[in-house]
Amino acid sequence: MSAYILIVDDEPAIAEMLSTCIEMAGYKVKLAANGEIAYQMIIQDPPDLVLADWMMPMLSGIELTRKLRRIEKYAELPIILLTARTEEDDKVTGLDSGADDYISKPFSPREVLARIKAVLRRGQKTNETIMNQGSLKLDRESKRCFINEDQINLGPLEYRLLEFFMTNQERVFSREQLLDRVWGNNVYVEDRTVDVHIRRLRKSISIDGNDKYIQTVRGAGYRFSSSVD
Repeated sequence: MSAYILIVDDEPAIAEMLSTCIEMAGYKVKLAANGEIAYQMIIQDPPDLVLADWMMPMLSGIELTRKLRRIEKYAELPIILLTARTEEDDKVTGLDSGADDYISKPFSPREVLARIKAVLRRGQKTNETIMNQGSLKLDRESKRCFINEDQINLGPLEYRLLEFFMTNQERVFSREQLLDRVWGNNVYVEDRTVDVHIRRLRKSISIDGNDKYIQTVRGAGYRFSSSVD
């Protein structure tokens, strides 16, 4: 059965364009003109993913996200925000609100579909012992990592970072989120500590000097991706 995507946007032209391309990709689509309408639709018939514009009248996309995250039933509902805001603080605010990802305007239908697929895939919780991505393999039981079947040595934090990234692929995480999710919220270290460990991890998992997996998203944080931007 195809996934149901709820598009929330107060601009009819953009909503219709998104609806057309997403339906052509095989998804079921419904439209809401603002966050208030979307909220009622979600309560009545929860979608598999919400694609919402950040700036809307009555209830914006970010306000809708925060409202849903306060309800246990919708705490894990996949949400992607569409935004024209490009300042670093705005991007971090969007991610910290609980959104799974954001897409900056202008965007292409191809990018939107790729992000939808990635977020839906992440929503399928994995308990796999062996995780593979290209030539990279992580054995969660033995806590070992391999590239082309050759074991590489990772420090404890680098291993935890890689495991976290591989179980949350294509999602952008701010430094603050990584500190909270990987280091733990009772550990007090500087944000830039994340950069140091990211550099170490990149060096460890690089292939012929090229690390194609961990991408820096300017003004927002880091993302583990199987594709190269």
